[in-house]
Amino acid sequence: MTTQMLKTPEVDLAYDVHGPLPTADGRPPLVMIGQPMDASGFGALVAQFPDRTVVTYDPRGLGRSTRKDGRVDHAPGIQAADVHTVIEALGVGPVEMFASSGGAVTALALVAAYPEDMAILVAHEPPLISVLPDARAAERARAGVREAYEDRGAGAGMAAFLVMTSWRGEFTDDYFAQPAPDPAAFGMPSEDDGSRDDPLLSDRSWAVSGYRPDVDALAAASTRVVIAVGEESLDTFTGRTAVATAELFGQQATVFPSHHGGFLGGEFGYAGQPEAFARRLREVLDDAG
Repeated sequence: MTTQMLKTPEVDLAYDVHGPLPTADGRPPLVMIGQPMDASGFGALVAQFPDRTVVTYDPRGLGRSTRKDGRVDHAPGIQAADVHTVIEALGVGPVEMFASSGGAVTALALVAAYPEDMAILVAHEPPLISVLPDARAAERARAGVREAYEDRGAGAGMAAFLVMTSWRGEFTDDYFAQPAPDPAAFGMPSEDDGSRDDPLLSDRSWAVSGYRPDVDALAAASTRVVIAVGEESLDTFTGRTAVATAELFGQQATVFPSHHGGFLGGEFGYAGQPEAFARRLREVLDDAG
């Protein structure tokens, strides 16, 4: 693996190249992006592709990528421009991409703005509130996570986030009638460390979940877009957004093993099934290609 630091006036972007460039197999590099997760979350999945050149990166303001633009929010259009800059720096033409969660939102913005950058995109569970029939209720649930975080700190915020993202079906009155979850029930501390800058629990990433895909631009692009969903996620928030996003493109969501973090190893305490996940990703990339 080689690590590069791509410096622009607004950000220093760190990205890792696993394998040779030009690639040994003649296929485009496989780029993997997340949000707010950085490159470290793809270790288990990268390990399943020893025959491919894989590129991972840290989004602006996360991990090793230091922003210099004076902002703290995470906007898909800005993130998409950053990924475009990385792809240009690779100098190998259109890439294949696996993008997860907020990274999938970034990738959809990238296809709309830079349609020549990708041959294939597998967008895994983009958390797009705007596509849901209960969008207003989902926005209220999202605001509840932020309120818990602002009022009681990271443990309370993460407990609220886990309750929101594991809720099955639409956000009904029953959801909002629940008592505030106890962080200890999720193995998290109740103490408040005073920080309020978490990109997942604050409103800094609301532009990600509030993004509206440009369906016309995406349909006009030459990129083959595949919307993916975990088999364990189907009725949860990100599973529902994935299914609804796929419907925007006249397709059914492609089912992958495991859950929202199905490609993760056990290093983050949220293990998926990285071997099975990688096999499915190979199948989808090969079929789409």
